[in-house]
Amino acid sequence: MKFVVLLVVALVTTCMAQIRPLPIPLSRNPAVYGGPEASAVILNQVYEPNPDGSYIYSYETSNGIRAEQRGFLKNPGTPGEAQVMQGSYSYTGPDGVVYTINYIADENGYRAEGAHIPSAPRYNPRYPGQFQ
Repeated sequence: MKFVVLLVVALVTTCMAQIRPLPIPLSRNPAVYGGPEASAVILNQVYEPNPDGSYIYSYETSNGIRAEQRGFLKNPGTPGEAQVMQGSYSYTGPDGVVYTINYIADENGYRAEGAHIPSAPRYNPRYPGQFQ
């Protein structure tokens, strides 16, 4: 009986709790919550699907963001069949520099390259202790 009373009290308390929305911290990051990024519009957008499943996709926005991608099926109908997506995107960073990332995603995973992205040193099996 005590359990039932406790359960009823818990349910009533839960139902009577006031739900208040969380405040949006506008001053924390204007690029996310307002400012010029909030008013950006799409200037150009292209999507061209093909009957074989391949496609071309691109867009450009008024704040300088650009992206393009193409996808296709590699080695269709074989055991080595793989979906391939490759493309690039660019944006202007807070420092005013335009950053560009080129990428490919296929059976070997996702790989991205950009002048600002650090790359791992190459491993040389002749010198196994070189990175210690």
